[in-house]
Amino acid sequence: MIVLAIDTALDACSAAVLDTTAGTTIAIESQAMQRGHAEALMPLIARVMQDSGIAFTALDRIAVTTGPGSFTGLRVGLSAARGIALAAEKPVVGLTTLAAYAAPVVAENSEHPILSAIDARHDHVYFQVVGGGGDPLVKPKVAPIAEALEAAKLGTLHLVGNAAKILAERWPADAAPPFKVDTQPAPDITWVAWVGAAIDPTTAPPRPFYLRAPDAKPPRNQFQLSAQPSAK
Repeated sequence: MIVLAIDTALDACSAAVLDTTAGTTIAIESQAMQRGHAEALMPLIARVMQDSGIAFTALDRIAVTTGPGSFTGLRVGLSAARGIALAAEKPVVGLTTLAAYAAPVVAENSEHPILSAIDARHDHVYFQVVGGGGDPLVKPKVAPIAEALEAAKLGTLHLVGNAAKILAERWPADAAPPFKVDTQPAPDITWVAWVGAAIDPTTAPPRPFYLRAPDAKPPRNQFQLSAQPSAK
């Protein structure tokens, strides 16, 4: 299977082409960035596809991260993935950033539970916990950091995600210390491709996975004011 993977949900703009039969990432590019995904993504995808030597119509699937993450950033990736899938008449699948962070550790058949955590700001994190084999222990949620730290009761955890260090620094003194702390600004795009190749398209739609509403909201009376006739 040939998979084009796209990720713009967090602090990177990334794309890769994976050949699962050969077990090889044919082409890959990732740029660290907090803003500017919309301008950077399509030229980046064009370069990756050119480097791969594969036409869009030769792809078998497109995989894209759905969040949680930047509301603006993840929509950029989703829009690109849907557009390419429509034009090339290929299926597109979505996977969460939390799952993408955990994937390489699950692949190692870890004996430790894996806590994926993403900074949600305001002393909150998006997080989930899975067993070493990937079985869910705590479903994805957004919660205060204090609540996420209660996962320490599950044993010696492997922490991953851009908030892994934040949790490690506040880890309960009376709990077993984390087995390992892997802090990355964004998931490894190669693993986005591998997970995207493995999941069932019928159960993994490319829809935003927010967990909470955007911080920025229009004023409550915005539409009432705009609907009022102007003074003459």
